[in-house]
Order: sequence, then structure tokens, then C-alpha cells
Amino acid sequence: RIEAARCPDVVVAQIDPRKLKKKPTVNISISGCQPAPEGYSPTLKWQQQQVANFSAVRQSLNKHRNHWRSQHLDSNVTMPKSEDEEGWKKFCLGERVYSEIDALSDNENLGIDYLKVGFPPLLSIVSRMNQATVTSVLEYLISWFGEKKFTPELGRWLYALLACLEKPLLPEAHSLIRQLARRCSEVRALEESKNEEQISALNLIICLVSRYFDQRDLADEPS
Repeated sequence: RIEAARCPDVVVAQIDPRKLKKKPTVNISISGCQPAPEGYSPTLKWQQQQVANFSAVRQSLNKHRNHWRSQHLDSNVTMPKSEDEEGWKKFCLGERVYSEIDALSDNENLGIDYLKVGFPPLLSIVSRMNQATVTSVLEYLISWFGEKKFTPELGRWLYALLACLEKPLLPEAHSLIRQLARRCSEVRALEESKNEEQISALNLIICLVSRYFDQRDLADEPS
């Protein structure tokens, strides 16, 4: 209180007018997707066909959502809570991908252990997810993909979650899918082995984000 009492009631800042003449620099990234490797850019016809197929999947899902939601889940399926990020990553990708274990032991070749390989996006599962959960899980998987490699397990879930995403998009979903498309283009550009199946999967996600969800500035130019 003593120190405060000693402070003047009015303080005038000493400003150097020369510093005000400098224009501030603001870096804003407005970059789109990186182009596909030479020879791997999808044709316009292919992109249009994928959009048509995807639209049909969404219509079928909406039509039969109540039916699939009423189906009993297997006893080994326990869906994580919406806010359980690590739980959803393990649920969708499996312990093997989550822990980045590549090798199969001899005794793992018999049967399917979904806890290790991840649960597929079954209709009985995704039909139970509301929009908040769909958006949250999409965010978790895109966050994972930002630092990890693309896998078939990840691709299946990304496609399924996009199919469940309602239009018009909420702002957070809009931002997420743009982030996803950009990340797909980065991974595609760095694909050294030119794995045609993987590049095709990445092309598909970019195509759906850009052409079905109307983010045209991210679209691949037809080859």
C-alpha cells in the first residue's frame, strides 16, 4: 500500500515515434494442398465417382441409422467416453498401431484380437455416435495423424467419420477437415515408395474434403 501511494495518479508513456513507422509483419498461412506426385494425380472423372459413392454411403447411413443403433454390440465392444482421447485412439487403431508394434508373434495369427488390431467402424458402432463424439474422435485421429504414418486402420475410420459428419459443417469440423486434407497431401508428397494403394487412399480423403464438403481451394487439379 505504501508503494502504491507513492505512484503518480497519471503516467505518460514515452513513445519513440520512429518505431511506429515500421509496418508490423503478420504471417498467415493460406496454403492449399501440396500437389500429388507426378503420375498420381487423380482424374476429374475418378474424383466425381468417389463423391457419388460417398454420397450414396451417407444417404444409406442416415436412412438406416436407427436400425443399426438398435443392434446389440458384441460383448467385447466397449465404446470409450467422448472425452477419452487415448481410449478412442486405442479403440480405432488397436494396440499394435497405437504402440507402433510391427511384428506379429506366431501365436497371434489365429483369430482376430480387436483390442490389438482395433475395432473397424461398424455401422452398429458409428450409428451410436452423436455429432459431438464424431467431431471429437475425428479430432483425436487427425491429431494422431499429424505425427504418425498413415495406416489402413486410420483410413477406414477417417472415411467412416466423414460419412457421419453432418452438413452444414460446424466451424470446428470445418477447420478439422481442412487440416486433414493438408496433412494427407504432405504425407502423399513424402511417399518415397510410391505405394499406389496408399496414395489412392490419401487422394480419396483429399477428394472428399475438397469436393464433397466444398473446400474447393484444396482440390487436386485433374490430371
